[in-house]
Amino acid sequence: MAGAVGAVKAAIGDAILTFMWVFCASTIGALTYLISDWIGVQGPLTLVITTSILATLVFIFTFIGQILGGASFNPTGTVAFYAAGLSPDSLLSMAIRFPAQAAGAVGGAIAISEVMPSQYKHMLGGPSVKVDLHTAAMAEGVLTFLISLAVLIIMVRIPGGILVKTWLLAMATVTLVIAGSTYTGPSMNPANAFGWAYVNQRHNTWEQFYVYWIC
Repeated sequence: MAGAVGAVKAAIGDAILTFMWVFCASTIGALTYLISDWIGVQGPLTLVITTSILATLVFIFTFIGQILGGASFNPTGTVAFYAAGLSPDSLLSMAIRFPAQAAGAVGGAIAISEVMPSQYKHMLGGPSVKVDLHTAAMAEGVLTFLISLAVLIIMVRIPGGILVKTWLLAMATVTLVIAGSTYTGPSMNPANAFGWAYVNQRHNTWEQFYVYWIC
């Protein structure tokens, strides 16, 4: 009974955190554009701005996640830490947490779609398949494995404070997003992919589950 209650509490925390993450992370493109335009930066240097924004968000959300009792906004991270034996989760708790994360992502995607100024709405939309289905699934699977491995190495093996680790996480994420941009987006976060698929009415397709959840 206590385990079920704990799993429900974790799921609630996940839903809240994922809602906030999808809402905030979806503004990275617009914020990068505004900041780069303001300081007059173009080309590859804008990646420094993007990485800095992402590192700031990761730092803030790591703190919020701790406040919410270890909440997570990414099912991939939940599975990775469970598989590595670094999480108290069980199969039952993950079965409850994953739908909560997906629901939170849907809420966040809908909310940011409503409040984003019209001139920046074209920067929203989430990940999408840009190649054939099997190539997309393979690419998303490899990229998700790599980001999970990077997270585990950075958080567990690499010494340093939280600021150093969040910056390294941001760099790894941006690098993999660029690498997978012509394949699947990429998402590397099934909940985020589901949230935007719901907004775009693609959430109940085989493509969505095969590429972003199964692989």
